[in-house]
Amino acid sequence: MNTNFVEELRWRGLLHDMMPETEELLTKEMVKGYIGFDPTADSLGVGNMVQIMTLVHFQRAGHKPIALVGGATGMVGDPSGKSAERNLLNLDTLQHNLDCQKRQLEKFLDFDCGANSAEIVNNYDWFKEFDFLGFIRDVGKHMSVNYMMAKDSVKKRLNTGMSFTEFSYQLIQGYDFYHLWKNDGVKLQMGGSDQWGNITTGTELIRRLGRGSAHALTTPLIKKADGTKFGKSEGGNVWLDPERTSPYAFYQFWLNTSDEDAENYIKIFSVKSREEIESLIISHQVAPFKRTLQKALAEEVTVRVHSQSDLENALAASQILFGKATEEQLRALDRTTLESVFEGVPQFELNELELEGGLDVVEALAESTSVFPSKGEARKMLQGNGVSINKTKVGANKVLTVADVIAGGLIIVQKGKKNYFLLKLK
Repeated sequence: MNTNFVEELRWRGLLHDMMPETEELLTKEMVKGYIGFDPTADSLGVGNMVQIMTLVHFQRAGHKPIALVGGATGMVGDPSGKSAERNLLNLDTLQHNLDCQKRQLEKFLDFDCGANSAEIVNNYDWFKEFDFLGFIRDVGKHMSVNYMMAKDSVKKRLNTGMSFTEFSYQLIQGYDFYHLWKNDGVKLQMGGSDQWGNITTGTELIRRLGRGSAHALTTPLIKKADGTKFGKSEGGNVWLDPERTSPYAFYQFWLNTSDEDAENYIKIFSVKSREEIESLIISHQVAPFKRTLQKALAEEVTVRVHSQSDLENALAASQILFGKATEEQLRALDRTTLESVFEGVPQFELNELELEGGLDVVEALAESTSVFPSKGEARKMLQGNGVSINKTKVGANKVLTVADVIAGGLIIVQKGKKNYFLLKLK
């Protein structure tokens, strides 16, 4: 699929700034362009997806995307947008983080499609042999301190202080661009708007050191309609790694976006065409209660980041809290998903030994746990058909056994229509 990349970014709300003649270059030839990713964690987050999707659209427009994972720059720390210096990482931690991020990037980009196949590069590969004296002699002399001090990422930190390590970051990132321009023919660097200073340091280094020209393009920093930072939930960062953020919680993050945000996000994070997205927006505006945009967005992104089966599990899990799931569906879900669904509900421990010989349900819910304050109240509600175990109604004569345990150690109790309790075996 070949499209006008810049025009694609414009209508999707993904274009913030670009250097003169960038659009002309992108319409004339296949361009190699790159974006750098910070390796300070072993997973990318949904905040990184803005840049991932920029590379996706870049490749779909017929260009060659390169994802640079910063094995070298991760040892220094980017000061852009930061109020304090980061902790630096050792080599083993960095390598682990890089390996994990590579696997996530491979879910989005096509690495086997001919001339514009995606590539992943690590700037440690060219920095590991660069000694300090060689760098300040061959690279540092081409950049004045005045030029570097004028960058916003530096000026904003002058009052609180900045180490030489962080101050040098823009020069190191600039050299990345120079290296890729000189050795791989990369003509474009992209990134968030907070990266403009670092990116243009690269184009300036190419001009001064290589006597050539290169281009820069940035995307806006995405915020929620209420002005808060995109990419966080009540539990903190939303990650692409299912061990950090379960597929169910990931799906819910997108499903719970506001109408205004969903209208923006579906343009940014979906690969649907303009016609498809505009049709979805119209459908949503006619009947917003159906949450058409949120569902379309949540489903597409969950499948891309995780899998179709993870989406189906998330959809099944979503039915649980609304009383529509069956015990069979409940038993099909894994423990991580179920614990995500019931995060925040009252939880009690139940001794597994008590279940081996059978445990009277009244005793289980009123004495072994505190689901009910008394046996009398438990018995009354059980007799009134108001209690479910794993989504199946039970009476006062029910005996709990190990057969009632699901997902390797859980029992789900529902009292009335909306009150859930999670029993965990110990």
